Amino acid sequence: MLYKLRCVKCGREYEPDPWRIRCDCGGLLEPVIVRKPTGISWTLFRSRKLGVWRYEELLPKVKGRVTMGEGGTPLIKLKENLWVKFEGANPTGSFKDRGMTVAVSLAKGSGAKSVICASTGNTSASVSAYAARAGISSIVLLPRGKVARGKLAQAILHGAKIVEVDGSFDEALKAVMRVAGKESGLYPLNSFNPWRLEGQKTIAFEIADEIGVPDWVILPIGNAGNISAIWKGFKELKRFGLADKLPRMAGVQAEGAAPIARAFREGLKEPEFVDNPETVATAIRIGRPVNWPKALAALKESDGWTEVVSDEEIVRAHRDLARAGIGVEPASAASLAGYRRMVREGIIKEGERVVLIATGHALKDPDFIPEPEVVRAKDADEAVRLVMSL
Repeated sequence: MLYKLRCVKCGREYEPDPWRIRCDCGGLLEPVIVRKPTGISWTLFRSRKLGVWRYEELLPKVKGRVTMGEGGTPLIKLKENLWVKFEGANPTGSFKDRGMTVAVSLAKGSGAKSVICASTGNTSASVSAYAARAGISSIVLLPRGKVARGKLAQAILHGAKIVEVDGSFDEALKAVMRVAGKESGLYPLNSFNPWRLEGQKTIAFEIADEIGVPDWVILPIGNAGNISAIWKGFKELKRFGLADKLPRMAGVQAEGAAPIARAFREGLKEPEFVDNPETVATAIRIGRPVNWPKALAALKESDGWTEVVSDEEIVRAHRDLARAGIGVEPASAASLAGYRRMVREGIIKEGERVVLIATGHALKDPDFIPEPEVVRAKDADEAVRLVMSL
């Protein structure tokens, strides 16, 4: 047995059942690799195609992979010692695909009749696509009027059954947590499912594979699963002798949805949740992040940091990344906005190597893209004159 499940709240351990999502005490579970897999090395990994399943020895065993070549995303250098890990290059345009290839594979192999999630958009797009790939149905619960058009279009395109919920994402998630389970046959694919996060930890593997372990990894925090997943990935590399250091983790939240960042900065044992979160960064517009215990643990263990940024800072960073050729959704730009604050505050020191996680593609949120400044020509001659005057 490679894995056991351990409760992050009470420490109780369970057999690695794909349907075991929460501890009996209500706490979150974390898959723990019991022993070092035999024969793992960078040489072995690099003999395979780049992507999530390159690191199969460090992932759950599945009966049949549901995959579309996820992972292997570009690590783009912005300047000396600063890179962007562009997760928008995944099949459905976000980092969620890394988790779905693992979790949907487990769901299909475990006899799930359908998969279900609550979503601000990216999760629903990924769930519906991977369910379609697996040949099983999907149900997505969305907060009415609060999902970016590009993400909603993906869920529709891939055949999801859509339920709109009056209220926030948190209300939709409550419903999922009540209805999902082995008895109903509905397999949950939100990030409280610990098996989904196992796929997302491969972001850490790919960064280390390409440039080694950086000093800092900075990412936006929404439902707060990704920061703990990436931290877990780096810890496993060090534990198994594939890395000799660990990075510091930094999480960035928007002013209107920052319960984890404020809890960390103020030294609170748990966040003060936000009932009506608001920010232009729809992917992180979450007031009650379910994975807050894992996120706070990752921040503390890594001697990490949090930043709270304004929507104006997010908009500015979004534009600047675009002018560098990197088109991201607004939530992704929070990473750059947070990095800039950390540099100004002296948290990041000169010469430290930093990776920003850009979680999703610009086309996820087309309504956020500004209207172009257009000049019109009535014919080819006028078009030539206009071009020459630009």
